[in-house]
Amino acid sequence: MNRKVAIVTGANSGMGLATSVAIANQDIHVIMLCRNEERGKEALKKAEQQLTKGSVELQLCDLASLENIRSYAKRFIESEQQLDIFVANAGVVSTKRQETADGYESMLGVNHLGHFLLIQLLLEKIKESSDGRIVIVSSGAHKWGKLDFDNLQLHSGFNVMKGYGQSKLANVLFARKLAKELIGTNVTVNALHPSAVATNLGVNRDTGFGKAIHRVLKPFFLTPEQGSKTAVYLATSSELDGVTGEYFIKEQQAPISKRAADDELALKLWDWSMEETGLTKSRV
Repeated sequence: MNRKVAIVTGANSGMGLATSVAIANQDIHVIMLCRNEERGKEALKKAEQQLTKGSVELQLCDLASLENIRSYAKRFIESEQQLDIFVANAGVVSTKRQETADGYESMLGVNHLGHFLLIQLLLEKIKESSDGRIVIVSSGAHKWGKLDFDNLQLHSGFNVMKGYGQSKLANVLFARKLAKELIGTNVTVNALHPSAVATNLGVNRDTGFGKAIHRVLKPFFLTPEQGSKTAVYLATSSELDGVTGEYFIKEQQAPISKRAADDELALKLWDWSMEETGLTKSRV
């Protein structure tokens, strides 16, 4: 049998790196999808040193650029490589309002819209798998998230909590809607909250802002290896065969917020995302 193939986004550090290693060690080939080549190569070396089975390779894609995502997806499809598992792990936290290459507020643009487009473009490949798994790393932050379609880009009233919560709510809504779209296929979609994990999320690589806070709080956080367990469970466990459209914490199904369970809101976000990525005209 061919070895399964997985893509893990944001695999250059923290939970993405830990997830890549844990999945590979189940005799799976993992594509570590990173934005930065230098950091990606460093992560690849670290991953290879921890392998007991499986294999890893580095591929580059910038989830903050819709053009770059389309270019990557085209190359991947043309490579005729199989794809069985997709873990949407990459995430950004911006303490100041920033924009992607396409002008979207960065947290919504990367955490939701970039993953939305890449998954949609690779969906036919995943459908070819006998056991396709799509895993969306969300957060308990989705519970305070809101979606104001008149101010999705947060040009007014921006703060980091509002932006991050919005993007994590979008993750759960997308997972639930995509799961419904894929009923009748061999592909399942589930979202998760990894719990409080000690990673570099929120640390500014240029200024170092946030490092002191992480040092203080780190003893109270899970390690990336601990935090990755639920994502790995959703990506690989036979216990999850046929389970789709759910939200997990610590490998257990968990409740979601009222907004995250709103099917009309999920449809509205889906249509907006399809229109913004140029995949179809919106019904909104």
